Amino acid sequence: MDCEQKFRDTYRREPEGLSFCPYRVCPIGAHSDHQLGKITGFAIDKGIHIAYAPKQNGVIELASLQFDKRAQWHIRAVPETRQNDWADYLRGATLELSRLFPLRTGLSGVIEGTLPIGGLSSSAAVIIAFLKALCSVNGIHLKDQELISAAQAAENNYVGVSCGKLDQSCEVYSKKDHLLYLDTSDDSCELIPVSSKMKPFEIAVFFSGVERTLAGSKFNMRVDECRSAAYALKAYSGMEYGKFEQTNLRDVPVEVFHRFKDRLPDNWCKRAEHWYTEFDRVQRGAEAWRRGDIEEYGRLSFESGHSSIFNWETGSPELKKIYEIMCRTDGIYGGRFSGAGFKGCCMAIIDPSYEEEIFRKVESEYLAEFPAFKGRFGAFACHSADGVKV
Repeated sequence: MDCEQKFRDTYRREPEGLSFCPYRVCPIGAHSDHQLGKITGFAIDKGIHIAYAPKQNGVIELASLQFDKRAQWHIRAVPETRQNDWADYLRGATLELSRLFPLRTGLSGVIEGTLPIGGLSSSAAVIIAFLKALCSVNGIHLKDQELISAAQAAENNYVGVSCGKLDQSCEVYSKKDHLLYLDTSDDSCELIPVSSKMKPFEIAVFFSGVERTLAGSKFNMRVDECRSAAYALKAYSGMEYGKFEQTNLRDVPVEVFHRFKDRLPDNWCKRAEHWYTEFDRVQRGAEAWRRGDIEEYGRLSFESGHSSIFNWETGSPELKKIYEIMCRTDGIYGGRFSGAGFKGCCMAIIDPSYEEEIFRKVESEYLAEFPAFKGRFGAFACHSADGVKV
């Protein structure tokens, strides 16, 4: 790994550990975890590596091959507010871990991402890889759920992104050649193996060239619109309701939504429409996967993408164009934009025998529409993978 060599060049010694957290894709289940929905997803064989070694003075010193600025702080003197740079996710993670366990040892580390940033949960992946490294040098052994919760809290509390636990769960629980089927309301999950009846597949990732951040974007607004819809539906139906920030669409039966949805503001209704239909798609998708019907699973993923664009109303023009091309390309079972739609990737489940033809068509048609991204657009073949490891 390049991060290992960079560590040697910087510190004139060998790293003592290598932490790896995969990226994730979520073909069905998008924009639902923050409302305690169900999701399906995979970890993929690309992700974040951190080469590291302990620092006994308690200092954390990190460099990234993707960013120029090195970051440094002490485990007992983390800035209480974000510093508005790439390392904020890791400062937040340090604070969350220190609330659970006393930290005595810092670390030196070099971070490397194996795909372009944008829509593959790189923020969750770098947090989890860092937490595993920091736990390692401090002799801490987190349970999977503790790791997921600490990583989510770093984004929610420090960075200010109102994300759920989809990304973190996929990156921790996933297993190669299995589909993760997770209920985020109680963390019950199932790893559904690839059926012997299933046609061959691989996961394609198309990077548009667009890189943006979730913090301060419309992502948090969408979450609030869902909660507003749930709060109003509870009031209209006579259900008990408490604090706004603790209100979720999962609390409201779909029958209540259908009865009162015409009273909701248009935007709130659209967000709720996506959530309820996505909940149904996830359940049907898991059953399709179980019986080896990849065509049906893919069709539902395309449906998910359509709802994300027209009901969730997100996705950049670049991502919408890639989605449109994918929908009319032979050999693609299904797909959608990856992540919240404010970043830069689409994912697709494809027939490997069509890979070269698919990559050529998507690239040529996309760059014909957005020539400015020539040299930045990328297409990558990926496979399912196990979750985080050191």
